[in-house]
Amino acid sequence: MKIKILDEKFDPWQEIVEFKRNELQNNSSIGASSIFLGTVRDFNDDEKVESLFLEHYPDMTEKYLTKIVDDAIKKHKIFDGLVIHRVGELRPTDPIVVVATWSEHRENAFDATREIMESLKSEAPLWKKETNAKGFRWVQVDKEAAVDNVKT
Repeated sequence: MKIKILDEKFDPWQEIVEFKRNELQNNSSIGASSIFLGTVRDFNDDEKVESLFLEHYPDMTEKYLTKIVDDAIKKHKIFDGLVIHRVGELRPTDPIVVVATWSEHRENAFDATREIMESLKSEAPLWKKETNAKGFRWVQVDKEAAVDNVKT
């Protein structure tokens, strides 16, 4: 398992390839990989977004992400998981998060990736502040919708 919180740009595809090569070492039992890549949009709630600033509590955020990936490994019987999340100042089109999982079968990988991402989105100690033409606003998370997505 690998968890990284970065305050600088990263190449999500290179991170995935390096993790698979170095950590999974071409495990021949892997039959499926599931990847979610989230990027910063240029709009939210019909407002143009100029930038996004993410704050977090160091250590607390990493511990939380480690727990959700560890839980997914056990629950969905995946081989491993990778989560990389940006903090600090981001612009539209910047990669903000990548979640990747590997398993024998696609259903396990799909389910684990979705569950990790939904939990990260609704519960992780990360806070988003958007800047637009009117100033800035803190983004509210719809926790009930995120929980419903995990259940379906």
